[in-house]
Amino acid sequence: MKAKNLVWFFALMLGFALVLSACAGDGEVETDSDDADTGTETEETDSGDDGDSEGDEAAVDTDDNHLIIAVSSDLVSLDPHGNNDVPSSNVRSNIYETLVKQDENMEIVEGLAEAWEPVGDNSWKFTLREGVQFHDGSEFTAEVVKANLERILDPAIGSPRSFLYDMLSEVTVESDYEVVITTEYPFAPLLAHLAHDAGGMLSLEVIEEDYTQAIAEAGLDLSLEDYYELRAAGGDDFEEVVSEIAEYAGLYVAQNPVGTGYFQLGNRVSGEQTVLTRFDGYWGEPAKAEGVTFKVVPEPSARVAELETGYSHIADPIQPTDKDHVDNHEATFMNVQESVSLSYVSFNTEKAPFDDPRVRQAVSLAINQEEIIEGIYQGNGIPAIGPLAPDVFGYDPNVEGLLYDLDRAQELLEEAGYGDGFSTTIWTNDNEQREETALYVQHALQALNIDVEIEVLEWGAYLERTAAGEHDMFILGWSTVTADADYGMYALLHSSMHGDPGNRAFLTDDRLDELLDQGRRETDPDARQAIYSEAQELLVELAPMIYVHHQNYLTGVRNEVEGFWVDALGIYQLKDVTLN
Repeated sequence: MKAKNLVWFFALMLGFALVLSACAGDGEVETDSDDADTGTETEETDSGDDGDSEGDEAAVDTDDNHLIIAVSSDLVSLDPHGNNDVPSSNVRSNIYETLVKQDENMEIVEGLAEAWEPVGDNSWKFTLREGVQFHDGSEFTAEVVKANLERILDPAIGSPRSFLYDMLSEVTVESDYEVVITTEYPFAPLLAHLAHDAGGMLSLEVIEEDYTQAIAEAGLDLSLEDYYELRAAGGDDFEEVVSEIAEYAGLYVAQNPVGTGYFQLGNRVSGEQTVLTRFDGYWGEPAKAEGVTFKVVPEPSARVAELETGYSHIADPIQPTDKDHVDNHEATFMNVQESVSLSYVSFNTEKAPFDDPRVRQAVSLAINQEEIIEGIYQGNGIPAIGPLAPDVFGYDPNVEGLLYDLDRAQELLEEAGYGDGFSTTIWTNDNEQREETALYVQHALQALNIDVEIEVLEWGAYLERTAAGEHDMFILGWSTVTADADYGMYALLHSSMHGDPGNRAFLTDDRLDELLDQGRRETDPDARQAIYSEAQELLVELAPMIYVHHQNYLTGVRNEVEGFWVDALGIYQLKDVTLN
């Protein structure tokens, strides 16, 4: 107990140094919820162009049935094929819809497709809903499905989410409302991937206008039909065109997020708020609220104040230290949701000294997860032994992680030639728990004579710079939104996923790659489990990151809000929300 208290004493003393470091940071990465599907489009590419309204302020609808949510971080992109962060997904999930969805039990249910069936080993046939309209009045058809899936795989778009669908070999339009999706090999989690936010269906008219404007901006004498023909053929000619239009592709979509969802974009002020309004032409039961405002309130105490005073109806996230306060307030209560997320501290495995697995193991062994969970997260969540949460397919409870052992950590450093320690940096975004975790790591590693400098970066730049591999160590989160090990491990750890898609550790290991490739090709559940169990054992040796915990999502809600819930992926469910 004495040692633990000493850690927190030093952490408090070091707080002032953290504030000074924060002033120097100019980056941006993940949000306050340890969410992440991690994505990485930069703020300057997306946030300033996502349909921002003119003027300094956007009018907030004060109608009694207009929901206001105080969130810690602004979205990064309204393009469904853009970045992979939770703040963006929370807004986009109301604008766009997918072919299939996951219910509260993570089971696949109907979405824009009302039926589906396998056609052979590698193909699925989907029957689409008829009479579905986009916000621009255009119709949802099989051609739209084909255009969206081909767009996310288009190198000109450069989607960090393309790994979700890079196994697709063909999308065939059978009729206006029938489409067949074929994969290169049997792919067990295909339906879960189609339910992912990245499978959001964008208006065909918007897609075509986006390409048309990109081609024009690049100054190319090329029709849209010519572009599609070049893309189908591939080769050097297409690569040359891609290099010309990649700078402009996606800009129009970012300004015109047109989906089939029950809400549509009203207005937006980058860094301040995004306002959605109810889409009355929705094909199903319309949303009950007139609209939703996502108000950016970075300070945790300010979000609590917004909630208590009624300026906001929902506040997310609530810090663990504020949980009881919110729950005991007469006008508010806490929504607590177990998750399939992971919070972690990662190394850049391409940079010395973290290019040596012994150093990574040593640092991992010097960190006591329990102290972080109890002292920083107030017991909110469970320890992580690897990247997968217990509710994710492929999780193996028998894997023994790198548990706290300072003596063994010192031995490994001496073996690696760093017995006298070294200097390094750790990055985080402006999230209270992550900042405190950085302080904890800074102090804990002093026991190994490792000097750690802390830098706090802005969310968008954090994502951009960690994707570029500029860091030594960083703190982030990842949510396995498909509840399948393929998503929980492939993007985070496969060598083909370096940077933007998720592997910000820049880990490269041939055996791990082989196992992850096998795991997404194997259809037998028992065989898949064996593959992922071996992969998790291998990760203990590779130690690309310190697995901290699987958190609970803490959301503050006012008593007058009814019908609101958060799923295991951290996504708000807003369609049936009402205000009494």
